[in-house]
Amino acid sequence: MILMRTVTTVFCIFVAVPLVWLVYAAFIPAEAIVRADLSTFGFSLENFLALPDSGLWQAMGVSFAATGTAVLGQVLFGLGAAYAIRNGLKIQAIILALLALPGELLLVPLYRQLGGLGLLDTLGALILPFMASPLVIFLLVQALRRLPWEAVEAARLDGAREHVIALRVIAPMLRPELLATSVLAFASHWNLVLYPRVMTGEALWTVQAFLVELLRSRPFEWGLLGAAALVASLPIIVLFVVFEKRIVQVFESGFG
Repeated sequence: MILMRTVTTVFCIFVAVPLVWLVYAAFIPAEAIVRADLSTFGFSLENFLALPDSGLWQAMGVSFAATGTAVLGQVLFGLGAAYAIRNGLKIQAIILALLALPGELLLVPLYRQLGGLGLLDTLGALILPFMASPLVIFLLVQALRRLPWEAVEAARLDGAREHVIALRVIAPMLRPELLATSVLAFASHWNLVLYPRVMTGEALWTVQAFLVELLRSRPFEWGLLGAAALVASLPIIVLFVVFEKRIVQVFESGFG
């Protein structure tokens, strides 16, 4: 027990140190960077005031539009696919195989396919390939298996169609799981780096792709980099803080 607590404490410190540095760098005074004196304490908002000129807000807008739309599609398609699997559709082996497949392997075929459809360098390139997620489907299938199926049978006896059952019977019963799964899907799409740099031009780079370019072009402006990274991380931090317990429950039940 003592060993486990020690290991957990060390791991938490290891994870916390970069986050503390991120916050510190975001508010560090510019003169501390110029003098290379990181021991200079102070509070400054000038790094955040410089963000509008860096292009961060445009990248944030692209990320919110693409991620929001993709997550909506993943939840809707995931709910339909999970319901079909629960009703006997034999595709769960395919879903598990897709879960084990590294996404980077699909970059070249996706590039050719999107090029053939004329979708390269468009917002659609950031949305359409992500309208369905094997992880979302997998988690929703596990959640559906825990539901009392008598409610579905009763709805069928009342003459309800399958899409009505999925949206008006299943979805309300899975509301907590749908919410937690949406947060996971949001984080996954929000953190895309390589894909948007390959499929789109600079004007449609997501926020993480933008941060990579900012680090490459302005590597010594630590304050600006810290402020940009902090702002880009805030949506994920807020979502995970608010829905932490529900997310843990979904994973425990999904893989239990």
